[in-house]
Amino acid sequence: MSDLLTRAEPVPADAYAGRQVTIRPAPAMARFSLRARSATDVKAILGVDVPTTIGATANGVACLGPDEWMLRTADGAALPDAHGKLVAVTDISHRNIGLIVEGERAIEVLSAGCPLDLAGFAIGRATRTIFETVEIIVEREAADRFHVEVWRSFAPWLWTALTQVASE
Repeated sequence: MSDLLTRAEPVPADAYAGRQVTIRPAPAMARFSLRARSATDVKAILGVDVPTTIGATANGVACLGPDEWMLRTADGAALPDAHGKLVAVTDISHRNIGLIVEGERAIEVLSAGCPLDLAGFAIGRATRTIFETVEIIVEREAADRFHVEVWRSFAPWLWTALTQVASE
């Protein structure tokens, strides 16, 4: 019976484009939450330098807290092997989706429901925050582009809220 089930994507595949902003789903990717006491242990299992400052990003890894990192990588990537290390790795690929908000009005649209000063948010910075009452992770990828991570179950609401603000 379960082989007959299909997954419905929570947001439209087509981008919303208008009024100097585009909102679209991010490409498919694997996502992993990593919890560890030190960045050294995270670096050891990923094999790349990882940020040590909360809010910093490097090599697809965002430091979200003193003991928390999120890795975004190629779709279908294997779960990092943490055997023998004091690192908890959780695959959150199917829990989250990403939205790209870009254009001249990207800051304005996100600021409509986000309490952060996004104008002062440095390129490459990432943090957990909210849009109205929905928890998101926002990363500034360029002067006019943000990557927003949201739980799949909240994605339809967030899509509607963002596109409604963008259309105003």
